[in-house]
Amino acid sequence: MAERHVDVLIIGAGLSGISAGCHLLAGNPGVTFAVLERRAGVGGTWDLFRHPGVRSDSDMYTFGYRFRPWRDTKVLARGADIRRYLRTTADAYGVSDRVRFGRRAVRADWSSERGRWTVGAVDEATGETEEYTARFLVGATGYYDHDAGHRPEFPGEERFGGTFVHPQHWPEDLDHAGKRVVVVGSGATAVTLVPAMAAEAAHVTMLQRSPTYLLTLPADDAFSRFLRGLRVPAGLVHRVGRARSIALQRALYVLCRKAPRLMRGVLLRAVRAQLADGGDMRHFTPAYKPWDQRLCAVPGGDFFAALRSGGASVVTDRIETFTETGVRVGSGEEIPADIVVTATGLRMRLAGGMEPAVDGRPVVLRDRLLHKGVMLDGVPNLAMVIGYTNASWTLKADLAAGYVSRLVAHLDRRGLTSVTPVAAEADRSSVSLMGEALSSGYITRGDAVMPRQGTRDPWRIRNDYYHDRRALRRAPIEDPVLRFR
Repeated sequence: MAERHVDVLIIGAGLSGISAGCHLLAGNPGVTFAVLERRAGVGGTWDLFRHPGVRSDSDMYTFGYRFRPWRDTKVLARGADIRRYLRTTADAYGVSDRVRFGRRAVRADWSSERGRWTVGAVDEATGETEEYTARFLVGATGYYDHDAGHRPEFPGEERFGGTFVHPQHWPEDLDHAGKRVVVVGSGATAVTLVPAMAAEAAHVTMLQRSPTYLLTLPADDAFSRFLRGLRVPAGLVHRVGRARSIALQRALYVLCRKAPRLMRGVLLRAVRAQLADGGDMRHFTPAYKPWDQRLCAVPGGDFFAALRSGGASVVTDRIETFTETGVRVGSGEEIPADIVVTATGLRMRLAGGMEPAVDGRPVVLRDRLLHKGVMLDGVPNLAMVIGYTNASWTLKADLAAGYVSRLVAHLDRRGLTSVTPVAAEADRSSVSLMGEALSSGYITRGDAVMPRQGTRDPWRIRNDYYHDRRALRRAPIEDPVLRFR
């Protein structure tokens, strides 16, 4: 068992972990840190997902980092381009040199006597256990279970003679050319897969239980391209584009929440304009209000183009049973299939499954609040990076990483050992930190593991970039609910 000590230990070298490392290097000279990453490369989710057409579901001005501009004009970027962006960012800022790959963190225990965390990690290549110690711990693994996605069991699936595949673990050798494909699901992954596979497949059918709101976006950012044509400095183009995207994201969300009937009409009219003559709006008219679930972005209308071409279609029905050659739905129709893609969602898992404890007492994450959406109440020197559900994940991840950097610097300047947020009973509620607004399947399933929502600031999670920018980047570190030692 090898022992290693650093000032800050980051769990996860994905989008959030890279951001945390970059902020520490920029704002905390002299502070040592390491990153434990289970995979063989940086990127996290973007290193894992390799299904056809995989891309961001937020515009790249906000999905990219504030401190490292995204130079392309594509509004939504391909997975390969995002991986390259994350890898070059980690290399350029010196984070890559501090990553220990192939390490799965399994436990973390805070010792009040020693004033440090002890983290046990398994080297998955050898099975050996390594021990790391750190003054401060940052959980930057997101909230998806990388081992397995959500995969319901379907009636009669054992009879199906074709191939089942989940987008989270896409086989490299899967050939869908000339095959009949059924994509089960209606979320962002399904809407991405359909046009990507339709180009080569015999036919692609998206089989959904209920429709989702679809929002067509331009494939390219014409305004940014125009500014670059005028030779406006790239840094200024980035700042203008980012500010515009943040404002538009927020305005769209607020309008959907405040005027759902109006926005429902706007969104549905936009879909109708994309469909071929006689397109059945039954497949695109959700029963819920806009932004009760995330909107699905369609860059350049590629999903609708696949439908208009005849290479893809949509069926809205329940699965009655699988047969030897396809799937039979409630109406009695049988959809022939050679490949069935179960784009049925993700499972939730915080901290990559690592089990935290304080002085030997296990910490039940579901029972805790998050101070400013970052630190667990009652747990010293622990930050958890959890991004937005109603905007780009990176917006919140960057703010949280910057706050951790400020907090560590504050501890060092004052000669302090630890900081612990402490919530009162009146601050607590039974609502998940995801709030009650979103009804997406993965949000509902995640209620069992997610921390709770507070009743007031600084425990209330607003999912509002402008509010969080003030609270995390500009407000003083000192706070009445923080206990310093």
